[in-house]
Amino acid sequence: MTVTIEDIRAAAELLEGKIVRTPSVRSGALSDLCGANIVLKLENLQRTGSFKPRGAFIKLSGLTDQEKTSGVVAASAGNHAQGVAYHARNLKIPATIFMPEGTPFTKVGCTEALGAKVVLCGAGLTETRVAAIRQCEEQGQVFVHPYDDEKIIAGQGTVGLELLSDAPDLDVMVVPVGGGGLLAGSAVAAKALKPDLEIIGVEAELYPSMSQALAGGPPAAKGNKATLAEGIAVKEPGVLTKPLIAELVSDILLVGEAALESAVQTYLEVQRLVTEGAGAASLAAVMENKDRFKGKTVGLVVSGGNIDSRLLSSVLMRGLVREGRMVRLRIEISDTPGSLSRASGLIGDSGGNIVEVFHQRLFYDIPVKQTEIDVVIETIDSSHVDDIIKALVNAGFPTRLLGATSLESRAYTNLQKESLMRPISQSD
Repeated sequence: MTVTIEDIRAAAELLEGKIVRTPSVRSGALSDLCGANIVLKLENLQRTGSFKPRGAFIKLSGLTDQEKTSGVVAASAGNHAQGVAYHARNLKIPATIFMPEGTPFTKVGCTEALGAKVVLCGAGLTETRVAAIRQCEEQGQVFVHPYDDEKIIAGQGTVGLELLSDAPDLDVMVVPVGGGGLLAGSAVAAKALKPDLEIIGVEAELYPSMSQALAGGPPAAKGNKATLAEGIAVKEPGVLTKPLIAELVSDILLVGEAALESAVQTYLEVQRLVTEGAGAASLAAVMENKDRFKGKTVGLVVSGGNIDSRLLSSVLMRGLVREGRMVRLRIEISDTPGSLSRASGLIGDSGGNIVEVFHQRLFYDIPVKQTEIDVVIETIDSSHVDDIIKALVNAGFPTRLLGATSLESRAYTNLQKESLMRPISQSD
């Protein structure tokens, strides 16, 4: 059996009133940034914050009365868990969600709040899934697979159906891919509506399982490294999704962690949109390959917005550092009254905003009558950093930039290079 456009249209009818019919929005700001006409399919506005409730409802609503009474089981660390729990509660189906032992408390709490029983088991999803399937076999329950199921694929395919209905002028559709349910289903729907549409998948560089499988290689991740795009961090692609993707998808692009971070930051700052790493993957691919998409009308599926607040904060702060909008300078001053005041005054006069100051006399390899201060400064951009450093150096305060940022490669031709740019050791 394979998934057809008729299956997806039937799923769309069943989903009416059961999920949010999320909008497709044209973004002028992102279009200018990417050099393409960008249309966003905002699944981060879906109930539970991702596209997952679509497939979950189609699967659960198709169960027999006996299967509904026995209950369902799923294995997930996040979005799939909440999608299944949400509709199981509404359909009055007992649901048990197996989650890895290291799952953040917030995700466990959100899943339990939706009425599901949570079982923490296994170091990773592979072990967790084995335990979940074992319970299904022992207790006669139904296992709800996150992507390798025709009903799940049909439900997720309604994303592509809606996007092409809203934006029939698309030249390209770009979709995140983990196990492949969203990409495979959306590709079936989109190709049926517009056969000449180009469809591109996006994987996290650390988890290129689908692209490796399509190339005939082992579908394995590069170790067990953590990725910002945890929603698509899948080691083994779907058996059912792989042939659909091989037939309908023209390419799968890989995006690194820096690109994913930049895309999450761009969505928030430019579009005022909160996305998770997987949800930002499609934008990351376009930003990394602007020439490929230049001048085209591109539909980006924003698959989810469930990102931890602390993680989002770190992503934003790291982005400021990368762009030279937040820097840390080490300034050498004399250990005399007024020196710190003079240095901070120069920074202020140059337009820098001091965020933190670290003053240390004892542990630096400097003369006893000298001291060094580390100052974290908010700036406009990297050129502004140059101006601040120049002002400090010219006033007699040897200054150098700390941290492995792109600023370190800049040429300070008019400054005292020997005081600015000596390498910082790990002990510093």
